[in-house]
Amino acid sequence: MNLPEKLYKFESFSELSLRNLKRQAIYFGSPRGFNDPYDCAITAQINNLNPEQVEQYKNNLLVDGKTPIEVKSYLTTNTEHEIGEFVKKIVAATIPGLKEDFISQCGISCFSEINNDLLMWSHYGGRYKGFCLEFDSKKPPFNRARKVTYTYSMPEVDPMGFLLEGQGPTDFIDLFCIKSKSWEYEKEWRVFHKQAGTLFTYPTEALTGVFFGPDIEPECLEIIALILRGQNEKVKLFQGKRSQESFKVEFIEVDYTTNLDAKKMGLR
Repeated sequence: MNLPEKLYKFESFSELSLRNLKRQAIYFGSPRGFNDPYDCAITAQINNLNPEQVEQYKNNLLVDGKTPIEVKSYLTTNTEHEIGEFVKKIVAATIPGLKEDFISQCGISCFSEINNDLLMWSHYGGRYKGFCLEFDSKKPPFNRARKVTYTYSMPEVDPMGFLLEGQGPTDFIDLFCIKSKSWEYEKEWRVFHKQAGTLFTYPTEALTGVFFGPDIEPECLEIIALILRGQNEKVKLFQGKRSQESFKVEFIEVDYTTNLDAKKMGLR
């Protein structure tokens, strides 16, 4: 799937969010702290193997010198259906361990392809008093973002990937990009890191805009603007307001001038 041109990260106004803004860093947190009880805790349904897959599985094990004699005997004396069920049991026993290893080690940073949704501002933007960062998705690590898909039912996995690839299937990570339809309003994209609790410093030019919530306090807006003025003069600032025509947040670009500069220009 093609990445949107921009990715957005909602922040409440806090010491931590300001510190990360100053560091030009995003945090990769553990999925154990996510607010969705199913997030990264999905039980995948295992597809049945077709006849070609059963034959491929048999041939791989029969020519493998490490395959125990008892297993080779089983493969040559049992039916296609029995072997297929045997494979599903192996995969079912493998997935929980792989999933636990992933959850205990990996870090995830979450983004959205929208910046004007009321629920996003309410849930993640400090109840309209926070801010939203706009990133250029062509810059690292945002260029590695994966789209979250939303569904009413549990996902299905192809068991062959678990059996024929040495460290699990290449699409295993897709299980951690699937959420209930209830969360579809988030339009989420995720960036993964091999180590949870990691701060990743992004290039200065990756941050292209900052959108302020409709209820942000003027002093808070000024603090953010001062931080950015000292390290990113090209970033654009936008003040949010409640739309009078539809249920969303609208933005208008604003300029920020410090008190000292305003005095020098005779504005104050």
